[in-house]
Amino acid sequence: MHHEPIDPQLFVSNRERLKRLLPSNSLAVINANDVPPANGDGTLAMIPNSDLFYLTGIAQEQTILVLDPEADDAKHRELLFLREPTAENELWEGHKLTKAEARKISGIQSIQWLSEFPRLFHRLMCECERVFLNSNEHYRAVIEVESREARFVAETVRRYPLHDHRRLAPLMHQLRAIKSPLEVALIRKACDLTAAGFLRALKFLKPGVRETEVEAEFAHEFIRHGSQFAYLPIIATGVNACCLHYVSNSSVCREGELLLLDVAASYANYNADMTRTIPVNGRFTRRQKQIYNAVLRMLRRCIEGLTPGKKPQDWQKEAEQLAEQELVDLGLLTMRQISRQDPDQPAFKKYFMHGVGHPIGLGVHDPANMTQPMQAGRVMTVEPAIYVREEGFAVRLENDVLVTEKGPVDLMADIPIEADEIETLMQDRPKSFSPNGQRRLSAPIERGLVLTGR
Repeated sequence: MHHEPIDPQLFVSNRERLKRLLPSNSLAVINANDVPPANGDGTLAMIPNSDLFYLTGIAQEQTILVLDPEADDAKHRELLFLREPTAENELWEGHKLTKAEARKISGIQSIQWLSEFPRLFHRLMCECERVFLNSNEHYRAVIEVESREARFVAETVRRYPLHDHRRLAPLMHQLRAIKSPLEVALIRKACDLTAAGFLRALKFLKPGVRETEVEAEFAHEFIRHGSQFAYLPIIATGVNACCLHYVSNSSVCREGELLLLDVAASYANYNADMTRTIPVNGRFTRRQKQIYNAVLRMLRRCIEGLTPGKKPQDWQKEAEQLAEQELVDLGLLTMRQISRQDPDQPAFKKYFMHGVGHPIGLGVHDPANMTQPMQAGRVMTVEPAIYVREEGFAVRLENDVLVTEKGPVDLMADIPIEADEIETLMQDRPKSFSPNGQRRLSAPIERGLVLTGR
């Protein structure tokens, strides 16, 4: 565990909220993700199951959580099953959680080794009428590899065909959509680490460096503070930025180009998501700044539009109308083109073709019902953009915003974004600055974030 301990009350509270949603005489089961295989006998790093982490704080392979709020034996109402530490697996793989450690992290009192799971699960299934089984459900997910959860679902349905089998995902999506204050604190920590990486990159960037070198500056800042990349970073210079998911990061950053940075930190499995677009030589051209400021206006208006009760599709429509007007003002579209456009393929989509934002949390694209009105407590990315392939560049800006009843709270408000501020920071590069040296961090990182419920 690279992050500071999290107050276990977060996980206790999350489990209680889930148990209140379960109908009478039900149990729920959540499995850890698989350790993905690589080539030969190699493996990749396991990505923790977000639902399991949300409910337990545990990120160890093969872990299973069983919740049975009405179990006859009170010790069986919350059960956490762990891979038992042995001298052999600790020799080859490192430390495995003890029962005491898992109890301290999760707040679950009844911890069992995996060898006990078949017996206890069968007993609980014989007592209950319905079982809630988990799956990775996202409206844009393309699932081609059978997961540990999917194998468990198939085996449970085969062995207990007369039970009432139900989907756990809708309940988890309902819960995870609204972030608690402690979850927001963890997302803020990820945002602050992202800010530190961005400031480092601003001081480093100059014509002639490769995109991958800029990526390395972020990696240095993230890893040294116990975080990691929230997703594959997009470091895209010039026309590369017109590819939405460009991840090659191999081109040379050249004089006169813009560099699009879609890169953020993940801390304690909670993610940030940031995009900035900066001039390689430290100065925007007149045209670059013109389009940059148009996108910045869109960003600010879209942040203002994040209000409880508004449907995401209405928020998206507002963003598209803003983009359409800015594109006309920039001379990229004409009113004649707009009046003659195909309603199913509007003209603005040539320059702004994606959604204006998405929920974020334990998932970079966190689950939430996007057909329902937004509620206070949701954290959304806001990422308007204008892609001008014919001019060889793109501008995208992205901040993470908390929806509240008192108005949106920009969690990245302190990360430089004004064009003039970007230019000043890049021109004021200290003579003594060394990308590999030490540098004072922002105050919240330097003093550390106390991750408690206060």
